Amino acid sequence: MLLSLSSDQELFSETTAKLLDELVPVGELRRLREDPNGFDRGYWRRGAELGWMSLLVGEEHGGGSIGDHGLVDLALVAYQFGRYAAPGPLAVANVVAATLSETGHGADVIEGLVSGTRLATWALGEPAPGDRLGDITLDIRVEGDEVVLNGVKRPVESAAGADHLLVTGRTGAGLTQVLVPAGTAGVTLAPMDSVDMTRRFAVVTFEEARLPGASVVGNVSSADEQVGRQVERAVAIACAESVGTMQTAFDMTVEWAFDRYSFGRPLASYQELKHRFADMKTWLEASHAISDAATGAVASGSPDAAELLSTAKSFIGDYGSELLQDCVQIHGGIGLTFEHDLHLYLRRHTLDRALYGTPTDHRQRITDIIEHREEVA
Repeated sequence: MLLSLSSDQELFSETTAKLLDELVPVGELRRLREDPNGFDRGYWRRGAELGWMSLLVGEEHGGGSIGDHGLVDLALVAYQFGRYAAPGPLAVANVVAATLSETGHGADVIEGLVSGTRLATWALGEPAPGDRLGDITLDIRVEGDEVVLNGVKRPVESAAGADHLLVTGRTGAGLTQVLVPAGTAGVTLAPMDSVDMTRRFAVVTFEEARLPGASVVGNVSSADEQVGRQVERAVAIACAESVGTMQTAFDMTVEWAFDRYSFGRPLASYQELKHRFADMKTWLEASHAISDAATGAVASGSPDAAELLSTAKSFIGDYGSELLQDCVQIHGGIGLTFEHDLHLYLRRHTLDRALYGTPTDHRQRITDIIEHREEVA
């Protein structure tokens, strides 16, 4: 990231990088390919001790930020996650922690999330045709002092290892959110295949899953605004992580181009590759800038936040994919092999590109925002 950081933020970012380098080097990432959860809970607790899970949580619940805005601090972590292709449900776990803190729901759950002894995830997305950004069809109805959930959520990150699921559904015309403990009757999980080495997803099915009314986070049929904030935070984190993957892939490729010789000259000396590197560097710097701007807008509550976020998600998704593919091609045959580390970053970016709305979804969202603005004017 290119933000101007305080000394405390610089130290936090550097310490995060050192911890990731120590706990999840490339060899560990490859080993975790066979792990059912994709990461070790001890590793997650180490990160929580450093502050990964407290940045969006209020001080009254044991949280607190380093700078003026916790989301900016969290973006620093997400960027390092991208640089190291690090495992763990950083976005969804923090979204849940922030929502519980803001609504004052589940103080014991918040405490566990902040300490890293508990894990929570967010069940937002749904299968087609409800897989577009913002489409929610899972039904949550109220029966006496209980709520009943029916529907399917996919993909749900780290669902199999989570202690709680924050489920977003619809009650009438409005959205309702329910905190569902793992093992609740009527809830079944089916694992999904993932392009990423360490990220795990599942299809979660709710069939007459009953919970006490106290499980509702906030108020019934009144969570639309809260869900909007959650989406903004998740998109901002995904963008920062994507830029981190782009940075590492670019750095690896530049180093390779200077070290690899062809016809007695380094690859970096050829004019065609110089021009391509110039394009890639432009895309990378622009991605840094727009991710930083979008994160800052969300953190400060700017009225332009939604438009900036969708612009960032669309730009980084498209041009980041172009950059990663160029990096693979410039590496030649070795770049296509499983043995080369480059694919770890290609996989991570590919996944982040698809989560919380594709570039196409976000371009449509920008169009909707502009049309609404013109109608109001």
